[in-house]
Amino acid sequence: MASPTSSPMTPFRARGLLAAGAAAATLAATACGGGASEEDGAGGDGAPEVQADEEVAALVPDDVAEQGSVTVGVDASYAPGEFLDADGSTVIGFNVDLFDAVAAKMGIEANWEASTFGTIVEGVDSGKYDVGVSSFTINAERMEQVDMVSYYTVGTQWFTAAGNPEGVDPDDACGMTVAVQANTVQVEDIEARSEACEEAGDPAIQIDQYERQDQATQSIVSGKSDAGLADMPVAVYAVEQTDGQLETLGEQYEAAPYGAVVNKENEELTEAIRAGYQSIIDDGTYDEILAEWDLADQGTIEKAEINPDVEE
Repeated sequence: MASPTSSPMTPFRARGLLAAGAAAATLAATACGGGASEEDGAGGDGAPEVQADEEVAALVPDDVAEQGSVTVGVDASYAPGEFLDADGSTVIGFNVDLFDAVAAKMGIEANWEASTFGTIVEGVDSGKYDVGVSSFTINAERMEQVDMVSYYTVGTQWFTAAGNPEGVDPDDACGMTVAVQANTVQVEDIEARSEACEEAGDPAIQIDQYERQDQATQSIVSGKSDAGLADMPVAVYAVEQTDGQLETLGEQYEAAPYGAVVNKENEELTEAIRAGYQSIIDDGTYDEILAEWDLADQGTIEKAEINPDVEE
């Protein structure tokens, strides 16, 4: 199941909570639609209604305003950031709710188009998508190819089967089998740890890479993998959704901002999106949405930025 972690055109991502267990296995690889379902329990009472912000709407490029929408590339397998509702087609999640609110501030709609994670940045760069919103961690490599607008901060979290039956130690996982989603920053993380094991004369870490995060999570639930790494919200959500079959190990680390991805040639659209995020932060919509996903007390930011400085 292993696959290459990068190429000059392949993005990395540090992603949040994952849908795990039987529920996660039902998530399809394709989806359409957008916005949180008020009938779905994952996001509480549903996303708030948002009115257009005239100052933000004035920044929207004329062609986008005339069209009335943007196409958003998303990998709908990364709960609670972005995943499929019970109908199997509607994309929901806290990243979805946040960007839907941004689009509303811009006076347009977001049309969500499902894709695989590793193809979205390239799709934005080629013009296939206007925007990419899929738990993308902002890093220097991505910002060489696209512009990124910050809106949330997340670190990596280890998790394992409840009770940690294999005695996994994140600081000494040599010889263990660890599940990660391909094309994420967690791949680089675990590969570096495995190399350190071998340099010390210890067994390498068996790294199982999966195309979708829910598959990686299920491998831990089934016992195929001893542990996994994912974005903090994903790991916490996995624990919640598996009724105690999983537990987190230690604290999240190496926190970095998520960013919406925009083509470098679309500077006006990028600025409109930044202003839209700032508008929902300033009027409280941002906190309201995150509270619905039990994320209001962690990872929030006060200022949306284009291509912010990040540590490598």
